[in-house]
Amino acid sequence: MSSDLIIIAGKVTVDPAKRDETLASAAQLMEDTRTQKGCLDYVWSADPTDPARIYVFERWECQADLAAHLKGDYYLRMRDHIGSAGLTGAETQKYRIDWAEQVYDETGTPRADFFTAPD
Repeated sequence: MSSDLIIIAGKVTVDPAKRDETLASAAQLMEDTRTQKGCLDYVWSADPTDPARIYVFERWECQADLAAHLKGDYYLRMRDHIGSAGLTGAETQKYRIDWAEQVYDETGTPRADFFTAPD
C-alpha cells in the first residue's frame, strides 16, 4: 500500500430539520466526486442516534489528488451545500496512512494488532 494514502474523517453538525434532505440532495454530488482522480471513497452519512450529526469519510490515493479535489468544483459545491443546512459545527481531520491490513486474520479472527509485515 502507498504510504501517501490520505483519509479524511470527522463530523459536522447541522440543523436537524435539514440534515436528511441535505444528504439526500447531495447524493449525486458524492457520486460525482467519486469519479475524480484518486478518490477511493467519498461519503457523508447521517448518524442514526444524533439528528444533527453527519459523518464524513473520504479516502484519497495521494496528497496531490486530495489537493486537486480541494481546489475543484465538487469540493466547493459540497462545502456550500452543507453550509446551507444550518452548519453549527465541524470537526474533520486528515490522516496520512503508512500501513493498512485487514481486521480479520486468515483464521477469521478479528485482531487489533498489525500482524503482517510491510513490503
